[in-house]
Amino acid sequence: MNKVDQKEIFAGFHNANLDQSRARLLKGNSYKDLSTVWISAIRGQRMCECGCGHIVNRGLDPTVVSTWIGMMRPMNQKFAGPFFIENMEVGEAYNAAVEMILANPELSKWKYMLTVEEDNLPPADGILKLYESMEKYDVVQGLYWTKGEMGQPMIYGDPKVMPKNFIPQVPVPDTLQECNGLGMGFNLFKIEMFKRLPKPWFKTQQDAGGGFSQDLYFYNNAGKEGYRFACDTRVKVGHYDIENKLVW
Repeated sequence: MNKVDQKEIFAGFHNANLDQSRARLLKGNSYKDLSTVWISAIRGQRMCECGCGHIVNRGLDPTVVSTWIGMMRPMNQKFAGPFFIENMEVGEAYNAAVEMILANPELSKWKYMLTVEEDNLPPADGILKLYESMEKYDVVQGLYWTKGEMGQPMIYGDPKVMPKNFIPQVPVPDTLQECNGLGMGFNLFKIEMFKRLPKPWFKTQQDAGGGFSQDLYFYNNAGKEGYRFACDTRVKVGHYDIENKLVW
């Protein structure tokens, strides 16, 4: 082994590949403010998912908790939560969460709100990958599907197609896919949006013409103000059917 090769080895892998290492850090945005508040709305009592009509009262399932514990956080960044909002209608729960953040002298200055639903199983590196995608977008979500064999991807509406719609898009593998709306199962929101948008931010709205779930109500209004949304299809999130022990 010559002296040059030996010197590079002793310098370490990342130093020997400095351009590659720098590119990785820049892509991951780890040198920027990634302060994040984690919010989870817990429904408590609800209808059994098997269709029997019974009311069940359930806490978090161990399968869900184990994936949450395993999620990697950004190094040396402010990260708070999860904060649980329990036994509220889902739109009201998320409104209460945002109100809590904005009323807090410290949290109101933070950059992101992470929402993780009680039956979603994010990958260990999911949050880190979502941070990479926040340069051009105001909300970015991991890819997850509605439950069942005929499940649909939570990527709603193609901004290039007019008139505006929320028809589910076909996922494009391992890319950042812009859309008109998303779910809230595993999402990063820029907190600054909520300081500019009118209340209520989330609202379950049903009428004779159809209506919106709390998530699409938000995306419809925020989209009118020029905010942009995307699904990071690299981040594959399972949707857990607790009764049947299946991951969709």
